[in-house]
Amino acid sequence: MERTGTPLVELKNISIAFGGIRAVDDASIDLHAGEVVALLGHNGAGKSTLIKVLSGAYKRDHGEIRVNGDVVQINNPRDAKNYGIETIYQTLALADNVDAAANLFLGRELKTKWGTLDDAAMESEARKVMGRLNPRFQRFKDPVKSLSGGQRQSVAIARAILFNARILIMDEPTAALGPQETAQVGELVKQLKADGIGIFLISHDIHDVFDLADRVCVMKNGQVVGTANTDDVTKDEVLGMIILGKCPPGAVPGPGAMTAEQAA
Repeated sequence: MERTGTPLVELKNISIAFGGIRAVDDASIDLHAGEVVALLGHNGAGKSTLIKVLSGAYKRDHGEIRVNGDVVQINNPRDAKNYGIETIYQTLALADNVDAAANLFLGRELKTKWGTLDDAAMESEARKVMGRLNPRFQRFKDPVKSLSGGQRQSVAIARAILFNARILIMDEPTAALGPQETAQVGELVKQLKADGIGIFLISHDIHDVFDLADRVCVMKNGQVVGTANTDDVTKDEVLGMIILGKCPPGAVPGPGAMTAEQAA
């Protein structure tokens, strides 16, 4: 995939330490419109911490964030939302006892001129956004706790894009799903790409990554090992990046890549 123009978002030379330990060390990554970039690495590699800097959950110690080419300050999740950055965590953070529309507008409810909840307007908007995202979804009246994992994922994604997210962070979106629901989430991701939304995908599942991502970025010990188009590397090569920090010929090495001396 040929990427042209200004990235939607760039993280440049990001570092963050906790108690003297560098969780992320001089990491750089970017994302273009309509692109999926997968962040891979073992637990503790730094991928979730790096993304939490972008989502406003953590404050970076060094480095800069650019959105559409402009340097921005993201100090909390509200700042991130203002720049069109939404995060869908593995836990989904849905209100189980209410329906899809109530979840979509949670904290941003529509009101009638009398100040009461405008349930009809919220359901109408929910049907519009869900119709674009997942036309098969029909269970608008049911509490979300009764929905399947794939349907719940649809609701979480719809909530993010309803308020004009341009950059979506998906943290292990298929970790608790079966094959059929995993395929459903894959269809959702393709739909989002077609709408020009950029997606950071944090995943442990290499098969998912090769099905959905345009590029992979591998981290190890808080550093970027390398970045590559998925077409230019094999699954075994990506495993080598994750486990050994070995950067294959098809990848652009980062500060965490194994040196020639280490490889010898």
